[in-house]
Amino acid sequence: MNSYYLLLLAIVFEVCGTTCMKLSQGFSRFLPSILIFVFYGISFFFFTLALKGIDVSIAYAIWAGLGTALITVVGIYWFREPVNFLKVISLFVVVVGVIGLNLSDRMT
Repeated sequence: MNSYYLLLLAIVFEVCGTTCMKLSQGFSRFLPSILIFVFYGISFFFFTLALKGIDVSIAYAIWAGLGTALITVVGIYWFREPVNFLKVISLFVVVVGVIGLNLSDRMT
């Protein structure tokens, strides 16, 4: 399987784990509390497999950047977090940075 697909799966499960952190209400709700560890375990599994084909510096930057962007979107749409111009621009900068890192990897 392509390393970038594995990385994408790692990001999706990391976002699920982070969402469960919010849903667990400080570990006071059982199922979301358990799912934090399940989703993060799956995320690390796929991330480790992705590292076979992607440099760790690139993979981690993509994982962290896109994970941040996706959880911001989840926060805005699912948890009704406030959105403003600075938040949107900052999110755009994160995505552009991830794209730049991807492009730099291909230029070497």
